[in-house]
This record gives sequence, structure tokens and C-alpha cells, in this order.
Amino acid sequence: MLPAFCASVSLWLLALFSFPAQAALNVLACEPEWAALARELGGDKVSVHSATTAYQDPHRIEARPSLIARARRADLVVCTGAELEAGWLPVLLRESANPRIQPGRPGHFEAAAYVPLLDRPARVDRAEGDVHAQGNPHIQTSPHNIARVAEALARRLSELDPAYAGHYAARHADFAGRWQQAIGRWEARAAPLRGVAVVSQHQGFPYLYQWLGLQEVAVLEPKPGLEPSAAHLARVLEALRTRPARMVVRAAYQSERPSAWIAARAGIPAVALPFTVGGSERAGDLFGLFDDTLERLLQAAAR
Repeated sequence: MLPAFCASVSLWLLALFSFPAQAALNVLACEPEWAALARELGGDKVSVHSATTAYQDPHRIEARPSLIARARRADLVVCTGAELEAGWLPVLLRESANPRIQPGRPGHFEAAAYVPLLDRPARVDRAEGDVHAQGNPHIQTSPHNIARVAEALARRLSELDPAYAGHYAARHADFAGRWQQAIGRWEARAAPLRGVAVVSQHQGFPYLYQWLGLQEVAVLEPKPGLEPSAAHLARVLEALRTRPARMVVRAAYQSERPSAWIAARAGIPAVALPFTVGGSERAGDLFGLFDDTLERLLQAAAR
């Protein structure tokens, strides 16, 4: 009995070490929202790193050597696209020398390709600031956009890793079901926000405003990406006397100074929204991102 048992154990160990477990897909996400979505869809079949945090301006990132090293190892790069990363992603891709993640290859995924973009400019003039020819790239502020991207990203993961296509499909079905339930809950709770007038520090929320029915009546930046001067803020304040707003909104990564200046003089609350996953303690995942966003808007509207 003992020799037979030892032989069985030896065969089991040989099989174990002859067929190593398949390595997880290496995913490099340009922004935290896509890192969070990749984890939702991939589970233990993906290893995910975000190139940016919620407290960084995604327009302006340095292609650091450590980031280039991650890109060199990546099987899939998941970015927003629509020129959001135009200042740094091309450098990162070139320096990585990784053929798998170059534009046009299966390992290059741009979320904006699956979403109807808003605010497409009639003409593109860089003198007008950070103008995006394809439209506003801040698509992650609407949960309906997240749902569209999730469907496309699940397909891409299956394409890159067909052995686990069933795994990705099952995880997407589970996420999509929970997400649609959450959207219904969020929309019911957000009803008091419809028609509320807001001021934005940066034009980063058109998808959020369209979804919730908020009305943007002023923007603090004179041009996209350009810090407002005191004179410009004074002009915005004067305009708010005839067309008042209920709050002034900024993203977590932005300086609070312009919003605080307007809020103090207009007598309205300044609201810092998480903008992406990790932008507040509560926004630890995609569900928390929208839970916290709605809570902050509703609290400000009730003041």
C-alpha cells in the first residue's frame, strides 16, 4: 500500500509542477475608474495597476520610468481616450516598446469609443485651452457610461484571454445586474436635484449634469484648464447676481481656492466631488463613487 501511495503522491506533484496556473492578465489603467472596472470584471484573472490617482489631473501626468516599466509588462492598457491622455500616453506607449498595447492592437482599449460624447467643439483652437476635438472626455461621471464601457471591456478581456471567457462573461453579468439596480436607486434618490443650478470650477461634469438634470450656469475657468484670475472670478460673481446658483462644484484633484472664493461671496456651498474612485474615503469603488457623489450634491442642495 505504501509504495502505491507514494507513487500516487509523486504523480500528483509532477502534474502540479508540470502545469503551472495561468498567469493573470496584466492590466494598466490610465485612470482609477477603469482600474476599478477591470477588477470588477476580471476578479482573480487580472492584475491591475492605475497610472493615476483621484488627486492627480489626468490631463497632466509624467511618463515616469516606473510607469514605463509597468506598460512594458502590460497585456492590456485601459484608458479614457478622446485626447484626455494626449499629453503623456503616447510617450508611455512609445517608451514601453510593447507591441501588445499599441493603438489598433487588442491590448489597447479606449473607453470613450463606446460612449456618445458631449460638447464636441465646432472648431479646435489650442489657444482656447484644453479643448478636445472628439468631445468632453470625462465620461466616468455618468453610471450609464460605465455600463456601456463595462460591456465592451468584458468582451475585450475575453478576446485576450479566451480560456476564461466564461469567467469574464459571468462576472460582467453579475456586475451589470447589481449596477442597474444601483442606477435605479440613485435616480430615485436624485430626483430633488433636477433643475438645480450649479457653477463648475472646470467643465468636467457634463455627463453627470445630463444624467441628473442639473443646470450649469457658470464655469470658473475662463478657458478649460486655465486657472481663473481674480478679475474673472469677479465677473462670474457679478453674473451670478442675475442668474444665481445653488452650489459651486469642483473635482477632488482641483485647488479649492477658486470655488471657496465664489462660495463665500455668493453665499452658496462649495462641493468637492470625488470625480473618480478614490476621490474620497467613501468612494472606494465604483458603487461608492456614485453613492458619495449623490450624497454630497443632495446635502448642498438642501442648504
